[in-house]
Amino acid sequence: MSNKNTKMSLSKATNVAEEINNIDTTEKKANDKISSKKKNVPNSKILNLIKEQQKARKDAELKADEEAKENQRLQEESDRKKQEELVLLKKKHEKKREAKKKRIQRQKQEGLYLTKEQREKHYRAQIQFESLGIHVPPRTNIQQSGIQKRILYNDFQKTNSTCITTPLTEDEDSSDENSDEENICNEDSVQTKDILRAPVICVLGHVDAGKTTILDNLRRTHVQDNEAGGITQQMGATNVPLDTIVERTKMSRKLISRQGDFMIPGLLIIDTPGHAIFQNLRSRGSSLCDLAILVVDIMNGLQAQTIESIRLLIDRQTPFIIALNKIDLLYGWKSNKEKDVESVLEEQDSFTQDHFEKRYDEIIVQFAKQGLNVALYYKNPNPNEYYSMVPTSARSGDGMGSLIAMIVETSQTNLAKHISYTNELQATVMEVKAIHGLGTTIDVALINGCLSVGDKIIVGGQEGPIVTQIRRLLIPESNQELRDTNQYENKDKVMGTCVVKIAARDLEKSLAGLPLFMARTHDEIDYFKNEIELILTTVLNSFKLKDNGVYIQASTLGSLEAFLELLKIQKIPCSGVNIGPVHRKDVLRASTQLENDIKWATILAFDVKIEKDAQDYAKTMGVKIFQNDEIYNLCSMYVAYQNQLIKENQEKYRHLAVFPCKLKILPQNIFNSRDPIICGVRIEDGFIKIGTPICVPSKDGIDLGRIASIEMNHKSLDIARKGSEVCIKIVSTTNDTAKMYGRHFDKDDILMSKISRESIDIVKAYFRDEMQESDWRLIIELKKIFNIV
Repeated sequence: MSNKNTKMSLSKATNVAEEINNIDTTEKKANDKISSKKKNVPNSKILNLIKEQQKARKDAELKADEEAKENQRLQEESDRKKQEELVLLKKKHEKKREAKKKRIQRQKQEGLYLTKEQREKHYRAQIQFESLGIHVPPRTNIQQSGIQKRILYNDFQKTNSTCITTPLTEDEDSSDENSDEENICNEDSVQTKDILRAPVICVLGHVDAGKTTILDNLRRTHVQDNEAGGITQQMGATNVPLDTIVERTKMSRKLISRQGDFMIPGLLIIDTPGHAIFQNLRSRGSSLCDLAILVVDIMNGLQAQTIESIRLLIDRQTPFIIALNKIDLLYGWKSNKEKDVESVLEEQDSFTQDHFEKRYDEIIVQFAKQGLNVALYYKNPNPNEYYSMVPTSARSGDGMGSLIAMIVETSQTNLAKHISYTNELQATVMEVKAIHGLGTTIDVALINGCLSVGDKIIVGGQEGPIVTQIRRLLIPESNQELRDTNQYENKDKVMGTCVVKIAARDLEKSLAGLPLFMARTHDEIDYFKNEIELILTTVLNSFKLKDNGVYIQASTLGSLEAFLELLKIQKIPCSGVNIGPVHRKDVLRASTQLENDIKWATILAFDVKIEKDAQDYAKTMGVKIFQNDEIYNLCSMYVAYQNQLIKENQEKYRHLAVFPCKLKILPQNIFNSRDPIICGVRIEDGFIKIGTPICVPSKDGIDLGRIASIEMNHKSLDIARKGSEVCIKIVSTTNDTAKMYGRHFDKDDILMSKISRESIDIVKAYFRDEMQESDWRLIIELKKIFNIV
């Protein structure tokens, strides 16, 4: 019975367990179903995020579409403007073409055309007659092929100060006639290979290499003695006539081909500054240059600016001749300027020749390092592969004739095509000057083309382009630099190449360093005004100005660029620039820096005058103006002024300056534990000075006082740096209870200088030179400890 009951209870238990299992299975399925449904139902946050992403994507697509439409509109507008400009230009050319065709017909009726062969014969004969001193009548009738031709020309002038009227030609072949019409459709593009203009010679080299002295020897002047600091500060130009060339090359005539025949009418020599910061002036000078003279000091070889000048010439593909200057400094040199330098070298003693060969070989190696082959001009195996070197002495005159002869020969052979005269006006304003009796004038380097009294010219001005009419054309006397003479010759018309002084109205605010244009019509005036505005805006916008900095005023665009380069090297920021005299408005612009720092409220005026009202206004506003004609002196004046301000401010704020330090107490050297605390310390980081406030950051920053004295080995110190073990005396500066060593702090506490936001700013402003890099890192660490923002 009991077994039976037991079996029944077991079966019941089994059934109950099965029911429980079924319930659990059903419950699990329901839970799984609910959880799967929850997984399929997105969260509200996820839905919002998806909506935001879709909205952002839609906004981005709309913005991209709008930008694409705007770009397309701008492109279409640009294309339309270009098309309009092309149409206007085409109409202008057509108008000129028609005018020229009418002129051609009129010239044909008057018989003023010459064939190319007749024109060549005419000018060849004219040059020969003039070289022999035979006067040629101003008007000649020539008969050829039964047709009477009249030739119009003006007498050749030896300094290129008059304009030669170039007769138009009519070749017998009809195709040549069509070619002539194409070439003269624009008068400015007429070029003839029959007339060579004076080549522009640019003199480059290192400072004090003897560039200006070489020119003084050639001109027999003393320009170098009058330079500010004995260093060239501006570009200078000199017209060298043919007479001077003939005289100075009489001992080296064999270097000139065709028995010393001179085809060029003279030389225009441009002297450029050679020191480093005048790279822009040299660049502007060499852009006018046909042939360069690279002056190398034989005693010093290639120097910094020599190498820079070489790169400049190579980049611009400008041919050059090397003047190996200062040979008179060779040991035992015997001068003889009446002979060719090759002969003079052969007559020297053996030890002098050995000295020359040693220096010469060293310079050859230096040029080879720059990738250039060089050789003495009389030993040059191939002028197309080797640059010629001419030994010279600007002081004694040795080799000067050979140098000029090489210039003439190179100009008349390799550069003949390049220096052929063209009617296209090419002129640059070099300097603006006020001359007594003439008013404000401009010095112009006229490379090609003609200028006449009465011509309308357009030059750059401080307030925009200036349109004026030439009143007088003045040429300096032969061999006189335009910067160094007061003797001028009046001309009605001048032709390139020469340097000319132009007197006209409204030139007071004209700018140097920009091109000069000549216009005949209102359309041309508007066109050239836009050109000058574009050039000036592009240059001025290229300067990288700062919010805080000095204000720069310079006489020319080139000197302004050079001065900015020097200030960049000196790490002096510039907030504004201008060209020309200092006016009241310039002082007003500079005075805005008074809000930032008085040291930036300064005008540096290089080679310009200061108007009286500007001077008075500067004194009223507290603006400092420094003026000098020598660029290094001007920079030194400002640096000295800046140092003076720093010293004054250091004295003024020294009691507020707190320098960073971390001190470890030396417990064996506690001499007084109560105010004044006298103890030995090791400087773990930073440095200490008398007056440095000391605190204990680990004890809630308790203030111990200020350092009253510092001693090392019984010697008093004003300052002690990291790693030193010194004895200091700390004097309390408050009325609070004096702090005591052993009670308020002990040997395990690190002492630190108590810095603040104010003290950090003062150290940054006036004591930066006394800080080292590790000191600045310590200040950053202390800022975190003292919670300084």
